[in-house]
Amino acid sequence: MDVFTTKTGRVRGRRAARDRGIVAVLGLPYAATPFGARRFREPQPTEPWDGVRDCTAFGPVAPQSAELPGAPSWSPGDEDILTLNVWTPADGPGDLPVLVWIHGGAYVFGSSAQPDFDGTALAGGGLVVVTLNSRLGFEGFGHVPDTDSDLPDTDTDSDLPVPDSDLPVAGADTSAGAFPDNRGLLDQIAALEWVRDNISAFGGSPDRVTLAGQSSGATSVACLTVADRARGLFRRAVLHSAVNAFATVEQAARTTAEVAAAAGVPATRAGLLAAPPEVLVAATDRVCERYAQDPGSGQRHYDPAIYGPVADGLLLTADPLEALAAGAGGAVELLVCHTTEEYWLLDAVGSSAKITSKEQLASFAADFGLPASLVEGHRERLPDAPLLDVYLSLYSGLLFAEYSTRLAEAHALAGGRAFLARFDRRRDRAGGRVRAWHCADIPFAFGNLHEESVHFLVGGPPGAADQELSRRMARAWVEFATHGEPGWAPLDGPAGSGATVRVWRTEAEEEAEEKVNAARRPGGARRADGVRRVEDDRGAERGFRDLWRTAGLPLLAP
Repeated sequence: MDVFTTKTGRVRGRRAARDRGIVAVLGLPYAATPFGARRFREPQPTEPWDGVRDCTAFGPVAPQSAELPGAPSWSPGDEDILTLNVWTPADGPGDLPVLVWIHGGAYVFGSSAQPDFDGTALAGGGLVVVTLNSRLGFEGFGHVPDTDSDLPDTDTDSDLPVPDSDLPVAGADTSAGAFPDNRGLLDQIAALEWVRDNISAFGGSPDRVTLAGQSSGATSVACLTVADRARGLFRRAVLHSAVNAFATVEQAARTTAEVAAAAGVPATRAGLLAAPPEVLVAATDRVCERYAQDPGSGQRHYDPAIYGPVADGLLLTADPLEALAAGAGGAVELLVCHTTEEYWLLDAVGSSAKITSKEQLASFAADFGLPASLVEGHRERLPDAPLLDVYLSLYSGLLFAEYSTRLAEAHALAGGRAFLARFDRRRDRAGGRVRAWHCADIPFAFGNLHEESVHFLVGGPPGAADQELSRRMARAWVEFATHGEPGWAPLDGPAGSGATVRVWRTEAEEEAEEKVNAARRPGGARRADGVRRVEDDRGAERGFRDLWRTAGLPLLAP
């Protein structure tokens, strides 16, 4: 029987369908339900249970409106959302390295149940894999006023009654900090504490934990890397396509006012507690849609994402990039990767504004404070590209690529150990080109290319070359989590100035690149292991780094 004993009770898992040597334990609670009297508060311990708890199916996802291929959707009443999943070798030797995964989704959608994140293949490579759900959207990152005058009572000025279960319990903390801003991050810390206390029962080592994430999940990882409260809970971190978005308390409070107005409730603690989760989800969607429809609304018009980590002065005091530059990453080792055509995915799925004229491009640059030299530099290096592609290239760097690269550089320059990689695998297929865009790298690293739900991301069913690339990328994750060595040297200076950067491509792409480099100046040549010492100025990664270094990178708010 695949039964494991945790601090709160025994659980039963099931054998993975793809590999009967791997046990999957799914939907295991790491904290109590964050609703009722616990709503908008720090995560609390889960209650112990008697007998053996069946953990053979994923738990409910966090409140959201998204419906993702192959994953469950949220329904009102789904409250036991703080769960995690474990994949472990059935007959493992114990003391295995652990990889804990935080999914992306702009802090408003996604879950650990997405087929992309099945941990079977990585567990087969010698890891214990943990994936988790945490609070999203307003439940996870919305600012809740913290003054006694806004305590809920039965005479609320909201049109919605406050449920009895949401009223403060006797003796409950109603002081400043009782309703923290970064509840989603605190959930993730609670999951890491669960790993520390329980993972040895699943054959993992609590002293060999790597925290990994992509997009908003990667920025969550960056935040926890510099947060004192998470210190010692993991020793390595993997960040794929970290997003440049970090709010002040004042900015978060303004967002609360907008969402509360859209929900038809006062922007008070009472008003917000009176609004059921589905009301705040719908209100969030309405706020985002208004930004999307208003070209004059500033930065949020281009891709409305209104939540993110907050510099609350308690958990976080500065953007992770600034904190890493100041040495806050300590001894945590980083492996950072981004794709070379990040923002093309957001355009393909329709979440990004269409910028097709010079006037629109100029407005975009002005809204983000980007200098004309940066825009013109991109246009010069993409001479045959439509303006839309120039915009997508600029936004890729602004939101993902340049920010991710600078995270690695900042940690290395502060004395930390950081490795950098770029995903540049592309495909041509009938009807168009498959880009190296946002999210395309993750099924490769997890070894889940067979999942039909990821074929849109990777351009259809994988070929042999894709499977070979997937094995190399998964091996890099395993080796980094196990030994701190992904297979190439750490940064010894800014990327693009002689530092080692791993470029992930299929073997055929690397052979074609080698032929091109053979006719070019020395310095850009690929080594036999696919590692490039110096970036050249070809393709979507071409020389944009020098433009960004000159222009500077503005730090953005959600």
